[in-house]
Amino acid sequence: SSGINAEYGVVAWRNKIEKNLEEVLQTDTVFTNVGRGEMAKAADLKNIFKTDDRTKICIEILEKGEFQLSEKERQSALNSKFTEVAASISGMCINPATQRPYPVSMVETAMKDAHVSVNPNKSAKQQALEVLKTLKESIPIERVKMTIRVSIGQGDAKKCRDQIKALFSSISSEDNDSQFEIVGTAEPGNYKPLAEMVGKHSRGKGMCEVIGVEKSSDMDVFKS
Repeated sequence: SSGINAEYGVVAWRNKIEKNLEEVLQTDTVFTNVGRGEMAKAADLKNIFKTDDRTKICIEILEKGEFQLSEKERQSALNSKFTEVAASISGMCINPATQRPYPVSMVETAMKDAHVSVNPNKSAKQQALEVLKTLKESIPIERVKMTIRVSIGQGDAKKCRDQIKALFSSISSEDNDSQFEIVGTAEPGNYKPLAEMVGKHSRGKGMCEVIGVEKSSDMDVFKS
């Protein structure tokens, strides 16, 4: 084994969350027995890995090597994935009564109350769809797209036009006369960032409003 920070490193690397090798490895030294501090011989490494490049060897160990998580490490991975799933649901769903997204903390509470368990090796978006079906049995929640209108002065829009457009899933109209006005659909989780961006760059003079809500197909979760 190499000097890997197992609690975070292996899981993060294999899930492509962490791509900086220096953040994953404590050292590029390869051990035959970490507990006893026994290092692998250079000749043995070259014979097994067909290279003496320590970085390449460590990457192969990270990607293909077997490892065991301690109970603490396993729980940490589960907690992280649990929050990811809740954040994914919060970002794509609303409370039909308020027409606004649920905070992530509230989704987490609902998941715990429903005894939801998550798989740390599956993506959050893949699991969000199944969890959403479970949550619908206990709380009012709908997978939707919001139709949002943004209006901001042309001078102010120069600073944030591209960022505003990037938060829309699709754009139905765009007006660039005296005001920069755009209407389109967006994930519920993008409403707050849009409103904050418009408010910041227009010094409170711009407008960001929800003008409609439409249910989304559950399969949209795999496209977003």
